Amino acid sequence: MRRRQLLQAAAALPLADLIPAENRKPGTNAWQLTKVWPNKGKGFRSGLIEGYCGQQSVHAGETLTIHVSADPARRFTIDIYRMGYYGGTGARHMTQLGPFQGKPQVDPPIGPNRLRECRWEPVTSVTIPKDWPSGVYLGKLTCVPVSSLEHPWQSYIIFIVKDRRKAAITFQCSDNTWAAYNRWPDDFSLYTDPRHSWAPSVATSFDKPYAKYAQIFDHPLSVGSGEFLLWEYPLAYWLEMHGFDVTYTSNSDMIESAQFLRSKVFLSVGHDEYWDRRQYDAALDSIRQGVTHLYLSGNSVMGLTPFQSSADGRPNRVISREGVYGSVYGGLDKFFKYPFPQEGPNANLLMGAHSVFPFNGGGDWICKKPGHWMFQGTGMKQGDRIESLVGWEFHGDPAPIPGLEIVAEGDALSGGRTPSHWTSTIYPGPKENFVFNAATIWWAQGLSSPPGHILPWSHWVRPLGPDLRVQRITKNLLDRALGQ
Repeated sequence: MRRRQLLQAAAALPLADLIPAENRKPGTNAWQLTKVWPNKGKGFRSGLIEGYCGQQSVHAGETLTIHVSADPARRFTIDIYRMGYYGGTGARHMTQLGPFQGKPQVDPPIGPNRLRECRWEPVTSVTIPKDWPSGVYLGKLTCVPVSSLEHPWQSYIIFIVKDRRKAAITFQCSDNTWAAYNRWPDDFSLYTDPRHSWAPSVATSFDKPYAKYAQIFDHPLSVGSGEFLLWEYPLAYWLEMHGFDVTYTSNSDMIESAQFLRSKVFLSVGHDEYWDRRQYDAALDSIRQGVTHLYLSGNSVMGLTPFQSSADGRPNRVISREGVYGSVYGGLDKFFKYPFPQEGPNANLLMGAHSVFPFNGGGDWICKKPGHWMFQGTGMKQGDRIESLVGWEFHGDPAPIPGLEIVAEGDALSGGRTPSHWTSTIYPGPKENFVFNAATIWWAQGLSSPPGHILPWSHWVRPLGPDLRVQRITKNLLDRALGQ
């Protein structure tokens, strides 16, 4: 009876109040990992307890499969949390599953195109309750200790609950890129092909655990969560803290125009490097139809990675690097060593600017047009700097789009000394919408510093954390896009 009443109450809420109402519920900081034992050697995996979900995203009412390996065999529980603001705690505890009896599951062989695809037995399946709102969900796997001399070792699984409603903002997680850089089980990713870090026709699967992140800094307490806690979580936390009406999706959800058209604003967040060509076409079509795009990200829309089905036929479970958006441009011929089978259109024709070479570096975000409405209330003057906000990858080479303006620009220093010119741009859409490009992976770090998040460091540069100017610029952009 109580559950039926809760469902009826949720259905009666105005749609725009779903996220604020959700964040008024009690939260907890117990979602954070506290006891992690990475494997010896390269330490990318946590073989004592690790797992993955059988789908990147699911609707409420659909069934999610959960696949776990425990080596040695032992019992474990799964605590599921929805990530958000929740009074500053960062998450709400949704349910506990188990305990289950875990066992070692087989590491996958190396298949064609260096694909490693787990075919683990599911330990359980979960029908997502109807009253679970769209969001990013973490499942904390916790071993039941076999003696008083052992810790309850932990790691994460991650999935997205999506919905079909109209919402003000669509927050797209950059999970294609999480998969591309996933080094599980033993330094094995799209970037570890012996031919070259950007070798063509290399594949990766979502059917394997996310390893400990190991690119520009060491964060063992994020193991199993992809890159969400590193780059995207501060923006989700900030949006929900301020009561924005937001819905969440995976990259795989955005290959159809209808997904973009559900919202007034589309957000690309953090490190959004790998897109299927269908997503590019759907994104460009949505701009023409009046959707505002905010690329609060860097190195975005660079790798062309078509989706493929898993071995058992589930769609969109494998990506393979088949090309580059814009082919080889602006000095990239110095980097790429092999031809690609496909070529995508220039990403700057979508975003206003795109990746430039050298790719990596860091620097200050420097205001160029302080009179632009996006700077209202920031107090910024021409040449004012937001220290170390640009990194560790960025966008430049602005496109010849009518009305495009460069609102900030400067040099990021690659290797601490080689300049790479970046440009933050904005251009008008056809229906009073617009496209903004922040030109940095680290934009979200200027918005909030939630529990469990640590600041990155790369190329001798790190962002300082929340900045009132970044917060005000972001609010100005969202308010204008939403007509507020």
